[in-house]
Parts: sequence; C-alpha cells; structure tokens
Amino acid sequence: MSEPGVSSTTDIRVRYAETDAMKVVYHGNYLPYFEEARTDLFRSIGLTYAEIEREGFYLVVLEAHAHYKRSAVYDDILHVKASLRELPAMKLTIHYEITRNDQTDLLVTGHTVHAFVNAASGRPIRPPQEYRNVIQRYFPL
Repeated sequence: MSEPGVSSTTDIRVRYAETDAMKVVYHGNYLPYFEEARTDLFRSIGLTYAEIEREGFYLVVLEAHAHYKRSAVYDDILHVKASLRELPAMKLTIHYEITRNDQTDLLVTGHTVHAFVNAASGRPIRPPQEYRNVIQRYFPL
C-alpha cells in the first residue's frame, strides 16, 4: 500500500550564476529550488499561489530547513521532489529531496512549514475549506 500524501518532481538545471567560484551551487540557492518545486506541487493538484491570493489569502513561510549531504555543480540537472506527507491542520509542511541527473544519492533534503494568512488582516487562519477539500483527496481515511 502506498503512503498517503502527494508529491511532484521538478527538474532544474543549475545555472552558472547559482554557483560559487568552484562551480558548486551556493547553499542559499536551494531555497528557491524548494520554492519552485513547492509551486509545481500545488499547481499539480489544482492549487496555485495566484488563485490563493485572489481569494484573499497568503501562504507564508514560517520555517525553512535544509540538510546538505553532497554538492551540486554547474550544469547538473537537479530533480527536486516536493511532498505533502501529512494532512495539514493549522500549518502545512512540505518535504524536499534533491537528486542529480539520473543518480539516486540525495544531495539535499529539507522541509518548509507554512501557514495560511488572511491578506487583509495579516492574521493566521485555518486553511480555507476549499483547499482542505483538494488536499484531503490525497489522504484516504
């Protein structure tokens, strides 16, 4: 039986500008890779940041963690897997795994923690019901 949740993988080619003098990806550039994969994950299940914002909400980052295991270098094709493994209550956590080219060794793992915020008041709120309904489909009872 498969694990509950949903995931998607985004391929990103490392650009020269994302590397240091040794052509190794600068550690701070992994957070934008996480963001791109997270955005693609939400888009794959029918939720977009643009729609969330049109509805009057923001999905803010409360925490960001990265564990660096191996280096990526210029021109690598990175496979950034973003996963929602737990049904969110007040906060939602997205997990990330980055591999290179056709290899299975993990380069970076991490997670980000998010909360829905009312755009008008700036106050945290429960995820709106319509979003909970979409996400619930990936967590069978």
